[in-house]
Amino acid sequence: MATVLAVAAIGMLLAGLTAHAIQLQRVDGRIDAALAQEVAEFRALAETGVDPRTGVPFTSVEALFFVALERNIPDRNEGILTMIDDQVELVPAPAVTDVRLEEDAAFVELLREVPTTSRVRVTTADTALGTLHFVAVPVRVAGDPAEGLYAVAFVRDLERADVVASMRTYAAVSVVALVIIGAVGWFVAGRLLHPIRLLSDMAQRISETDLSGRIPVRGSDDISELARTVNAMLDRLEASFAQQRDILDDAGHELRTPITVVRGHLELMDPADDADVTETRALALDELDRMRRLVDDLVLLAKAERPDFVQPGRVELDRLTDEVLDKARPLGPRDWRIDARASGVASLDEQRITQAWLQLIDNAVKFTEPGQVVAVGSEVAKQHVRLWVRDSGPGLAAEDAERIFERFGRVATGRGIEGSGLGLAIVRAIAEAHGGRVWVESTPGRGATFVMEFSAQARVDRTASVPGGEQAWAAS
Repeated sequence: MATVLAVAAIGMLLAGLTAHAIQLQRVDGRIDAALAQEVAEFRALAETGVDPRTGVPFTSVEALFFVALERNIPDRNEGILTMIDDQVELVPAPAVTDVRLEEDAAFVELLREVPTTSRVRVTTADTALGTLHFVAVPVRVAGDPAEGLYAVAFVRDLERADVVASMRTYAAVSVVALVIIGAVGWFVAGRLLHPIRLLSDMAQRISETDLSGRIPVRGSDDISELARTVNAMLDRLEASFAQQRDILDDAGHELRTPITVVRGHLELMDPADDADVTETRALALDELDRMRRLVDDLVLLAKAERPDFVQPGRVELDRLTDEVLDKARPLGPRDWRIDARASGVASLDEQRITQAWLQLIDNAVKFTEPGQVVAVGSEVAKQHVRLWVRDSGPGLAAEDAERIFERFGRVATGRGIEGSGLGLAIVRAIAEAHGGRVWVESTPGRGATFVMEFSAQARVDRTASVPGGEQAWAAS
């Protein structure tokens, strides 16, 4: 605000001084023009005029001065004075002008110093009346030995009085304008900077354990948009920190069990008993392997938040379906089937999709018995790619359908089955990284079908489905 007011004040000052200087020049120009006109009129009278009292040309300086003053009415702030042989001779009547040059002794003395042989002289002098801008015209008339001087003067200070008064008015108005600018600017700046003050206060209140503070936003200006952006950033940070806390809490909970198991067996192990040492060593290695798998899964989930987690490329869906089934067969003796096979190309990260698909298959193998059905399938429907795994296991309840995709989420039917509890969470992370989703369709006692759906990134021309065999798709 100080800078704004200083710039405004400098601008007003420069504008005022410029206007003042221009107005003063106009006043001086008007005075010079008036003096030139007075000299021209007097000269015309002296050269061509006739004394109205005698009807013949002027024969004396006094008669010329008398007629000149008789015909001349001084302007405002103008005075006229005539002198003959260095003595004041004739002056305008008091009712004609208020500028009495004959009463200014300094001015009269100045006129006496003007040589009668000089030419017309225009000059400025400071006297008792003020600053006088005047012209002195030496006068001689043939046949009259007297030497005359015709003087016309303007009081410049009085002529400039209106300009000075206007400047004072301008200065007063400028001060009032600056006050108004300051008040309005203070109000507007306060409104604009209010979100920034709130942002500063909120930033001081925010800590690692409390990211709930938000800036109240009103309006649609740039500062309000900044506040919205900061609020959105805080939303992302709060969600990220909450996710990190959940991961740490879950990891700590899951790692505590194998650590306790290993520590308990090591404390109870008899170093002298080779069999006990061998058994304890095998158990510790097994628990350490489980911890390693758990850590690897947690690292993978953490990477899922990075923008380069998936690197999409052109994937042939029919080939991918066959390859995933071939990789899944060694997982267990099941009745392996293909429900449907899509023929087309989609933009997916083949490695990540394979990882997620095999994770669903591994999950199906864990919940089925040898010889039970585990089927995979793929299709393109309504510009979306769907990949699924179907099993004939025990299924799950509707209330567990969402919880199983959370980290370390398990249901009652999964108790005692080996796993980190992160597999389905990894599947969901991979699906969401592709802009897709994953869900389960299940009825207790009748198996479950896990489905991943992604944008096809392809234009499907025609479709034909053959259960368990080829599915003809044309995509471009």
